[in-house]
Amino acid sequence: MSGDVIVTVTLNAALHVAYTAGDLAGEGVNPVSRPAYRAGGRGVTVARVLRAFGHDVLAAGLAGGASGELIREDLARSGVPTAFTLIRGESRRFFRFGGPAGRVMRFGEPGPYITTEELGRFAADYRRLMAGAAAVVLCGSLPDGLPADTYGSLVTYAAEACVPVILDAGGEELKHAVGHGPDLVVAETSAADTRPGDLGGDLLRLGAGAAAVAVGGRVHAVTPAGRWTARVAAPEAAQAAGTDLAWLPARGALVAGLVPGQLLGWSWPDRLRHALALAAGGAGAWTRAPDGPEDRDHVDLPAYERLLDAVRVESSAR
Repeated sequence: MSGDVIVTVTLNAALHVAYTAGDLAGEGVNPVSRPAYRAGGRGVTVARVLRAFGHDVLAAGLAGGASGELIREDLARSGVPTAFTLIRGESRRFFRFGGPAGRVMRFGEPGPYITTEELGRFAADYRRLMAGAAAVVLCGSLPDGLPADTYGSLVTYAAEACVPVILDAGGEELKHAVGHGPDLVVAETSAADTRPGDLGGDLLRLGAGAAAVAVGGRVHAVTPAGRWTARVAAPEAAQAAGTDLAWLPARGALVAGLVPGQLLGWSWPDRLRHALALAAGGAGAWTRAPDGPEDRDHVDLPAYERLLDAVRVESSAR
């Protein structure tokens, strides 16, 4: 593996299974289509977006059972190399049944239980991957059996190998990891939070090198050098890209959009414009929902360019 490869880690990878149902048949059996499969999990989405924009990526993490095999096969069809550590349990699945008149039903399984032996094998695999990585992106929830400080250990291993870390987590996982010094933390807060920059400031004080906090349709960046807020300003640009202005950024696309600037030293306004244009629809419709359209990781460049022009970035007091 060359030193230009961005490694994405998804410890709770998922397989999305979509069916189309015919007319409801009362008490009888309702016929459905053959299933369509798609690998999911935020780290997987980050890898897909980066790959679609021409970056060298490697998707790693934990995967097991028939679902894990289908996850690897789907990523291979998208041109995303994988290095998942195999587990005995079955990777979780999400089911979508699309019925008549737009009716949709969704069901989700719990994640697998990860044993201490499996975590040890993954840690060894991860440390080998760090030897040739340009950056590592740690994303999403932890499956059962993994301690809350798992991401903290992974941040430390990467730092020991001098590999920049972008961490996208929340809850206890974030609390335990931020003190280990990730280079960038991506977080999300509720629309009721009137001062999301305070969360970014707290993350810096706890050890993060920089923070990007998404709330509603805005992203607030906090760094030791300053603070910025980015938003999509032009309604017509958002509507042309199929985006409602009440949207929440597509989290995986937002994280992916922040990675190149972190590696190449872009200014924060440029990082935010790129990331927000991707998250608002420029990365492709398939990033808007885990069971979205099955176009094969298609980047919507016209939408991206329109949204790039529509993103407004404002500097605020430190």
